[in-house]
Amino acid sequence: MKKIMLVFGTRPEAIKMCPLVNELKKRNKMKIVVCVTGQHRQMLDQVLEIFHVVPDYDLSIMKEEQNLFDVTTNILNKIKNVLEETNPDVCLIHGDTSTTFVTALACFYMQIPIGHVEAGLRTFDIYSLYPEEFNRQAVSIISQFNFAPTELAKKHLLNEGKKASTIYVTGNTVIDAMQHMVVENYQHPEIDWVGDNRMIFITAHRRENLGKPMRNMFRAIRRVLNEHLDVRAIYPIHMNPIVRKIADEELGDCDQIHIIEPLEVFDCHNFEARCFLCLTDSGGIQEECPSYGKPVLVMRNTTERPEGIKAGTLKLVGTDEKTIYEWFTRLLDDKEEYTKMAHATNPYGDGHASERIADILEEKL
Repeated sequence: MKKIMLVFGTRPEAIKMCPLVNELKKRNKMKIVVCVTGQHRQMLDQVLEIFHVVPDYDLSIMKEEQNLFDVTTNILNKIKNVLEETNPDVCLIHGDTSTTFVTALACFYMQIPIGHVEAGLRTFDIYSLYPEEFNRQAVSIISQFNFAPTELAKKHLLNEGKKASTIYVTGNTVIDAMQHMVVENYQHPEIDWVGDNRMIFITAHRRENLGKPMRNMFRAIRRVLNEHLDVRAIYPIHMNPIVRKIADEELGDCDQIHIIEPLEVFDCHNFEARCFLCLTDSGGIQEECPSYGKPVLVMRNTTERPEGIKAGTLKLVGTDEKTIYEWFTRLLDDKEEYTKMAHATNPYGDGHASERIADILEEKL
């Protein structure tokens, strides 16, 4: 019986890997081992509980005010023993986090084959996103199974010299996760607070946006809220203390926005499904909100998900205050522009990505 190990450490990774864990566990030809690094802690545990996934190993590396050196060295030091003990036939990792890169590096040192879920996303600028773009490019150099979410991701890998026989277009597992999340009778105190007003869902935490770019983002949002009294904003804030400090200084006394603690994944998807539009600098929401027919303004200068831009579900607005203000205002005031984005086709999958990945692994192993 072949042994497959899945390693992940952050909340976004868990959302996209837990459906795959559960699908693989249905197959009787493979033994499944789950290792979490705890790169995120509380936010990771929330997702594990939702999907009823119990890790076999937990590296628990998270510490207060950790930096990239801490994350990298702590994972590398701790995962070696786990890999030696389990000796998997393949190790599955996801996306572009430090957990992803370091696990891939450890597997390379030990000559353990790597399967990269959500392979082939690119901005082609290793400092945007930072350090994610470097992480995903580095993993692609050594991965033996490349599970690309879209044809464009496959094209990127082929252009970089990956063998076509190692690339499989599967769709994105986040769409798998979404299918069972949204309920019609969902209730939440913050939804009650919004009432009949239009709800804006905000996420902002990217490392490269800390400082002036993030202040620009928040100032633009505040200006628009002040001019549209029928709008309420919900901002589940990241745990990063720098993000919290900037948000408090720029938005803390604005009556039309509620800055709340991070939402559990179930709540997050139900908020996304009920919002009017989303402003974000994150990655996963660029795939999730369009599935609910919600326009997304991406507050970044680059995106590794250009399929959404091409389809019209996303608009890349950068971090300039004027540009964010203008596009946010336009979508609130221009019904035709809003409808055009809301009705665009989501290019990220059909909810069967985990099944495809499991089928491929069963066949190839």
